Amino acid sequence: MHILVIEDNSDIAANVGDYLADRGHVVDFAADGATGLNLAQAENFDVIVLDVTLPGIDGLEVCRRLRKDLNKTTPVLMLTARDALPQKLAGFESGADDYMTKPFALQELEARVNVLGRRGRGNVSRQLQVGDLSYNLDTLTVQRASKDITLNPIGLKLLQALMESSPSVVTRKELELRVWGEELPDSDSLRVHIHGLRALIDKPFGKALIHTRHGIGYSLSDPDAVSAKA
Repeated sequence: MHILVIEDNSDIAANVGDYLADRGHVVDFAADGATGLNLAQAENFDVIVLDVTLPGIDGLEVCRRLRKDLNKTTPVLMLTARDALPQKLAGFESGADDYMTKPFALQELEARVNVLGRRGRGNVSRQLQVGDLSYNLDTLTVQRASKDITLNPIGLKLLQALMESSPSVVTRKELELRVWGEELPDSDSLRVHIHGLRALIDKPFGKALIHTRHGIGYSLSDPDAVSAKA
């Protein structure tokens, strides 16, 4: 699943992210409410793990805006250091789907995330398809010409962004935001990861699906399909 963790405590965020990533999930991070809202608007997540106490916009307001302003139905698991009933009720009233009190067991958090993810999907499989390339967003499995391809989390994020926009061009800035959020890497990182993605997606199969638009960004499309439509 694709999970957004909005948590200002870097240790908690790292522990949650590492645990979920080790179990095959793709995890994005935001350390404040405004960044979290921007990411939630730009992407479609399966579950959002949301801390109540955040700098700037707190978690309760983030959840309200997700529901009312952005019309997002993404399941939200809310985290708080307080166990009082009024705090929990406030969380549910803002639109949260589940609630956990810190400290918590990572195994329980993942179990709840999985339940919310299944509930949000309604047990409907979601798959992206471009030519003979497929990406199942539920199982995070990638195949081309029926052959399995193993990608790291960054590769999966890049592939999803390119396939969702296919055949349109995705700018470098958009891709960097999708992968790294507000903490942008050095200027060569995107190019290096695109090169690695091409080595797995294109090189073994003879026909390139990933295309460079110099000075703009990248696109993923099947040239034969585009020509047929034209």
